[in-house]
Amino acid sequence: MTMKETRVTPKLLFLFACTCMWLKTVIVSFIGFDIAIHSWFDALLLIVNPIGSLLLLIGFSIYFTKRLHMKWLLVIMLFITGLLYGDLLYYRFYIDFVTVSILFQFKNVGGIGPSTFELMQVWDLLLFVDVLIIALFTKKIINQPNEISARFKKRFIGFSTLLLILLAGLGWLRSPYLFSASFNRELMVKSIGPYNYHLYDIAMGLRPTIDRAVATHVDTAKIEEYMASKKDDTTDLFGIAKGKNVVLISMESTQNFVINRKVNDREITPFLNDLIKESFYFNQIYDQTAQGKTSDSEFMIDTSLYPLSGGSVFVRRPGNTFTSLQRLLRENGQYYSASFHGNDASFWNREKMYENLGYDRFFSKQDYVVTDENSVNYGIKDIPFFEQSVELMKTMPEPYLAKLITLTNHFPFLLDETDQLIAMGNTDEDVVNRYVTTVRYQDEAIKRLFQTLKDHGMYEDTIFVLYGDHYGISKKYEVALSQMLGDEYSPINHIQYRQVPVIIHIPGEGGKTISVPGGEIDIRPTLLHLLGIKTEHAISFGHNLFTRSPNHPVIFRDGGFVNDTYIFQDGVCYRKGSGEQLNNATCEPYRQTVYDELGLSDEIIFGDLLRFTSTKD
Repeated sequence: MTMKETRVTPKLLFLFACTCMWLKTVIVSFIGFDIAIHSWFDALLLIVNPIGSLLLLIGFSIYFTKRLHMKWLLVIMLFITGLLYGDLLYYRFYIDFVTVSILFQFKNVGGIGPSTFELMQVWDLLLFVDVLIIALFTKKIINQPNEISARFKKRFIGFSTLLLILLAGLGWLRSPYLFSASFNRELMVKSIGPYNYHLYDIAMGLRPTIDRAVATHVDTAKIEEYMASKKDDTTDLFGIAKGKNVVLISMESTQNFVINRKVNDREITPFLNDLIKESFYFNQIYDQTAQGKTSDSEFMIDTSLYPLSGGSVFVRRPGNTFTSLQRLLRENGQYYSASFHGNDASFWNREKMYENLGYDRFFSKQDYVVTDENSVNYGIKDIPFFEQSVELMKTMPEPYLAKLITLTNHFPFLLDETDQLIAMGNTDEDVVNRYVTTVRYQDEAIKRLFQTLKDHGMYEDTIFVLYGDHYGISKKYEVALSQMLGDEYSPINHIQYRQVPVIIHIPGEGGKTISVPGGEIDIRPTLLHLLGIKTEHAISFGHNLFTRSPNHPVIFRDGGFVNDTYIFQDGVCYRKGSGEQLNNATCEPYRQTVYDELGLSDEIIFGDLLRFTSTKD
């Protein structure tokens, strides 16, 4: 039979589309997502779990008429492929999967811009080849009988539904706590497939509305019980910064490995290296942010609650009642609070959230002189940002809290050649090489900020808290990072790279390096301790870093944790020092703490439970 005589039937084309969609989903799951496979059962689930949901979705092209609708088939294939590709791009940088919440915050994760194009690869075009093939064959069947029998449809729907249920059951069998630990999106995708995960995520998007509607003051009992069991001892540092102005410096995408690190015999952070010699330097603090990134970091520092696993509290729950740092400072010292950020006031919904948290003023892009010459990537460069911010700070009444949010060291780490104060790195990844230059620029900007504050008499009576807000080099680029650091590959490298610097500088006080494991959620209670403010009745999941137990887990939103002895990531328990894989039962007692704290924090946020325990101004 010649090619000219070959007949492509609607049923054959339909089944070909189903097969292609399944194959590319499996390939992306294994290669693109880099999901941890610990057994043959994990691999089997990744292979078979997409089938049921894909068949049902593609089946919409035949359900409602007697024939195969080619336009609907193409639209459905494009939609599914677009969803898969969106997951792939998002995963390449964030090592996470897209949620409905983050889709509604598309402009806040960068939209389509330099960051997105940096993640694209020419091989990505292969994802759309099957759609093109189907489109080419459309003309071959357009004048042919195109009827799909009712019997085929019934069998197809029945088989697809049964397969969906059976495969979801297999996923649940592999992970009995799957749905109670739904914050672990990688586990969900591995267990029930990417498309079932998205359906579950859509259903969970209704949770905040329902939880708030049914919540009562009775639901606060568990929170009060938790707080009663939580003790933070007082040290002789209590109140050493009492009444001082507070300057928080959020260092965009700054990871701890840059501290005291040289590239081409040049220090990446010469100023910070000197500053830590006369500061409290916490060198084992971990990035605990989720999809909200910088806004999650702000949220933890302002409220000492965990961020949401999907989306950002700033966008999803900006009207909640919170016991914020700003209100605690106002009640215990009449502090004036302001935030400084060189981006639009609406970015990450900061304008609304700040008002609710109790900030007195938000200095945003409209308060700065922003030009093409003094901007790069996401906005005004750090040096002019700090220069203009100091002028604005001079107008504020004392004592004050000023939060300065930097921007220049943001992925994909672009910087004009004239601002590059250090040569790029020499790894195989341009992103890692450029990162060195933007961190060095940020360090110089902070140095100039300190000098300017000294020149204006605004330095001595101030406590400075500098912290990396989240990671900058994602897992996708960690091989090159290991190359730059001279590290050998280890499964626990990823957790170690999640460390961010936290530096608390009090003029006149000596320096000390503190190596207790902690997280950004611990910054607020540590600062309040130094300011001499007791907060026994304020809901907080953070711990004072000066007294924090090294045994207590530092909790990540995906259900992982780290303490002084163990690391739990990707469903595997490791010994922290050696990276030796251990029986998961070893980590089980700490995992229960993880579930308890994340669950309680989510209940507080989704149910808006603090409205029953505190009042707004």
